[in-house]
Amino acid sequence: MARGPIPSDTIAALSTAVGRGATAVVRLSGPEAVEVLLLVAPELPEVPAPRRARFARIIHPEDSTVVDQAVVTVFRAPESYTGEDVVEISGHGGWLAPSLVLDACLAAGAREAEPGEFTRRAFLNGKLDLVQAEAVLDLVEGRSRALHSAAVHQLDRGLSMRIGRLREALIGLEALLVHHIDFPEEDDAPVSVDAIGGEAGTLLEALDDLLATAPEGELLREGALTVLAGRPNSGKSSLFNALLGEERAIVTEVPGTTRDALEAVVTLGGFPFRIVDTAGVRKGGERVERVGIEVARRYVARADLVLLCVPAAEAWSAADAEFVAGGLECPVVVLRTKADLAVEMAPPAGGVARPAGRLSVSALTGEGLDGMRELLPKLVYEGLVRAEGGAPVLTRRRQSRAVRRARDEVAEFRRALTEIGLPPEVASAHLKEAASALEEVVGGVSTEDVLDQVFRQFCIGK
Repeated sequence: MARGPIPSDTIAALSTAVGRGATAVVRLSGPEAVEVLLLVAPELPEVPAPRRARFARIIHPEDSTVVDQAVVTVFRAPESYTGEDVVEISGHGGWLAPSLVLDACLAAGAREAEPGEFTRRAFLNGKLDLVQAEAVLDLVEGRSRALHSAAVHQLDRGLSMRIGRLREALIGLEALLVHHIDFPEEDDAPVSVDAIGGEAGTLLEALDDLLATAPEGELLREGALTVLAGRPNSGKSSLFNALLGEERAIVTEVPGTTRDALEAVVTLGGFPFRIVDTAGVRKGGERVERVGIEVARRYVARADLVLLCVPAAEAWSAADAEFVAGGLECPVVVLRTKADLAVEMAPPAGGVARPAGRLSVSALTGEGLDGMRELLPKLVYEGLVRAEGGAPVLTRRRQSRAVRRARDEVAEFRRALTEIGLPPEVASAHLKEAASALEEVVGGVSTEDVLDQVFRQFCIGK
């Protein structure tokens, strides 16, 4: 299946981060990669054997200046990352030496690579499907063990194989439909409409099961938005610092110290959370504080999880009770903060709706923090926690949109065939659309616009 035109030029890029480091790698890919190597390393006695590292001085072809001493490795097509001839020049790290090596390669005829172009070529040459290509980006950028686990599973084609099984079930449904159409004149068709509808229902359940992973899977990449909320001086900033392990938020005994929202990504139980410290909500206050309170309300409105902080030694206020019972769609965990200062836990206000969890915590002593790290993933990533990272999940909206379109088309097919009573050959158009949607997930029918959207997120050199 054609995935697009195969580029015919040779690209080069620095594949390691710029800055202080022991080594840096300049990567070449394309039909003239080896020729470029021989121009920048003219002292090599012969073309290095594939996958055998060789020492070489790197010389700029325009002025014969030695720019570095490096180890070079050749990977011949198609046994390479991109499926093309690939050369990797591993030289000294730092700011200047790697850029001079790259300049030498460009002077020898290579073109500077665009973001994600190496992985894009791997996709175009059939070395990776689109799900695997996205997994490469998640491996590079992932900041949590859960996302790393999901990316490795996708790179091993876990999600691709699940999509493949759904595609096979769809083909089986199409085969049943053809079998039914081929025997229209018989009293008892080999496959009844009810039987076909039943198979469509089974496929719908499988598509729904996969779609159910999308909300949690997409959160893996950005982290669940988790808002520390509550009255002023309730211990939010201290707890924020304790979870981060550093002093990011200013902590004083003066109410209203926090004026703006502070945000940071932390890993709890292997799952990513975007923890936000917000201004304490209260009536009154000067203008800047009121702006901060409005910002806090906006964060709470779009949160995936809210941690309501109530000092353990203080009774719940009516505002605290209203907050928990206020109709938020996300889970609310009540944290009885400053537990180290409380001789006895103050009672909650009457008539409070039951929160998703309640913990006694102390930022000073660490009491309750381990309980938070255990509880919060279960509330936000419940399905992934149960699966223990072993099940394929949809981690991007592109993937979930395509699967949802496939699901809707199968549902429309079932409705058209069993409820509306359309002729089978007319209803089958929905199955073709469903198949196209599933192929889009792995890149079987991807347009240039889709590929541009995926690969422009990559860094140059990957």
